[in-house]
Parts: sequence; structure tokens; C-alpha cells
Amino acid sequence: SQANFEEDGQKQPAVGHWKTLMPSKGSKEEPETGCQDAGGADETQSTEQLNVSRLRSSSVEIREKGSEFLKEELHKAQKELKLKDKECERLSKVREQLEQELEELTASLFEEAHKMVREANTKQAASEKQLREARGKIDMLQAEVTALKTLVITSTPSSPNRELHPQLQSPSKAVFRKGHGRNKSTSSAMVSAASQNVTPEPVSHERKEVDSILFAEFQAWKESPTLDKSCSFLDRIYREDVGPCLDFTKQELSELVRVAVEQNTLTIEPVASQTLPVVKVSAEECGGPKKCALSGLPRTCKHRIMLGDSGSYYYISPSCRARITAVCNFFTYIRYIQQGLVRQDVELMYWEVMRLRREMSLAKLGFYPSEM
Repeated sequence: SQANFEEDGQKQPAVGHWKTLMPSKGSKEEPETGCQDAGGADETQSTEQLNVSRLRSSSVEIREKGSEFLKEELHKAQKELKLKDKECERLSKVREQLEQELEELTASLFEEAHKMVREANTKQAASEKQLREARGKIDMLQAEVTALKTLVITSTPSSPNRELHPQLQSPSKAVFRKGHGRNKSTSSAMVSAASQNVTPEPVSHERKEVDSILFAEFQAWKESPTLDKSCSFLDRIYREDVGPCLDFTKQELSELVRVAVEQNTLTIEPVASQTLPVVKVSAEECGGPKKCALSGLPRTCKHRIMLGDSGSYYYISPSCRARITAVCNFFTYIRYIQQGLVRQDVELMYWEVMRLRREMSLAKLGFYPSEM
């Protein structure tokens, strides 16, 4: 029986089953069925618990994996965001740089445009000034040509009028030319046609000889005539004749007169006797009908001068007028030579220059015609 029990024990499972050796009457199958039901419930419960634990572990694992995935995605998104921020910052810097360059370019273009406008205005002003000067020179040349035509009309080649052509006169027939005026519109010096009738000495009583030094200086100047006083020819005349002839008591006014004569802007006009006591209000007048503005001495002044277009008048005595006229006559003649209006032999032009120098010398010594 023990062997059978052991065999039965091996055949029947020991867990979840309870087998009664001596069951009671009327209830042979009930205890076995109850044991079987209890064992199945426990097994189902354990299975459910196992399933629940598996579900819980799988959900935890899924959560962990999901969190890791989300963390990775977040990390990637943060990296991309940083890259985009850097790109935005770089583009912002590029935009600021482009805006700055655009502003600088605009400013430089405006500055260049203003510079071009200023240069254009400067060139236009210079061109207008040159045009005015050219027109003034044209007017001056036209006035001089008109004056020369007037001289030519009153003279013929067979019988030239020597009074109207002083360059044709010999030194023995040198005369003082009366008056020296300027056309105010053209500022050109024109010598009056009237001349002083002085009885000349016989030609045989006057001898002349060309000075080699003076003639050489004049020839050198004649090759390229200029009004620059730095050349030896004009430098000598300035030192020996022009300077002393225009050296008056009033030094400051004397310098202004010299500059006006050189620039051909001096005007000499007579003062009518009936207007002598009248003093102009619109123009400043120095000296007076009874006082010379250059010498400062009480003299009867029949003429007055104006320097350029200043509107200031200065009364001058006959002696001062003769000195100024002599210098103006010299400058008028050398200007004619410079402009090519005098067509003579070099020696004849030289003697005319010497005659004009003698006029300046006599004038600075106080000799002048009574009609002055």
C-alpha cells in the first residue's frame, strides 16, 4: 500500500490539489472540486498579476524609451534652434553691414554730386569771367582800331599828317601832346589828336646818335615784347623815367596812380569852369579846384583823375597832369608795339621811344605846355 501511495503521489500533482485519504459519505467529489476551483483561481490571479506586472514593466520601458526619444528629439531641436539663431545673427550682421555700406555709398554719392556741382559752378564762373575779359579786350581793340582808322583817314602815304602820327616825327619836332583820356566803357588809352604847336629848331642844329646799350636792350625786347618790367629794357625805363615821373608828394596816391597807369585803368577828364565850385556828393573827391591832390600844394586844377571804376576823383595840377600824360603816352606806344599795330623799322621805333622818354624827363623836371 505504501508503494501504491508513492505511485499515486507521483501521478498526482502536489501543488494546488488536496486529496483526502478517507472521504466522508455523500461528499466524495465536493472537496476535490473545491480544491480544484481554488487552485484555478490562484493560478488565474497569479497570471493576471504576472500580466499586470508585465504590462507595468512594458509601460515603464515604453515611457523610458519615449522619454529618451523625446529627449533626443529635444536635443536635436535645440541644436537646430541654436544653428538657426546663429544663422539669424549672421544674417542680421550682414544686413547691418549692408545697410551701413549703403548709407556710406549714398553719402559718398551725395558728396561727389555736391563736389561736381561746386566744380561746375566754379568753372562756369571762371568761364564767364574769361568771357567778360575777352569781350573787354575785343572792345578795347575795336576802339583802338577805330582810332587808328581815324588817323589813317586824315593822312595819305604821299603826305602823312605828322601831327596825327607822332612816331613819324623826328626828335627835333617832338611836341607835347595835349590831353590824355580813356574810354570808360573799354578802358583803353587814346591820345588826343590835338597837339601843341611849337616852333621846331632847325634839324641841322640837333644831332643824334644811337646808344648801343639802349638799342640792344630795345631790340631784345622787340623780339618778344612784353609789359613785364623785369626785362632789362623796361626795368631801366621804370628806374630812370617812370618811377621818378610818378613820384609825387602823396606817396600812397602816387602808388595807386602808377598801378592804374600800368593796368590801363586811369581816366583824366577836364573840369568845366562853371562846375568847379560844385562838389559831387555821390563820389569822394580828394583835393579841390584850388588844391592838387598829388602834390598837396595850392594850385589851380583844371583836370581830375579817376582810378579804375572806384568813383573817387582826385584834382590834379597842370604839372602833375603833364607827368601822368607823358607816362601814359609811353605805355600807349609800347602797347601798340606789343599788339603789332606799329609797322616801322626798329630804329624808328627806338627813336620814338627815346622821344617819349625825353617827354617824361622834361615833365618830371617841371616843363609842360601852357595849355596844360
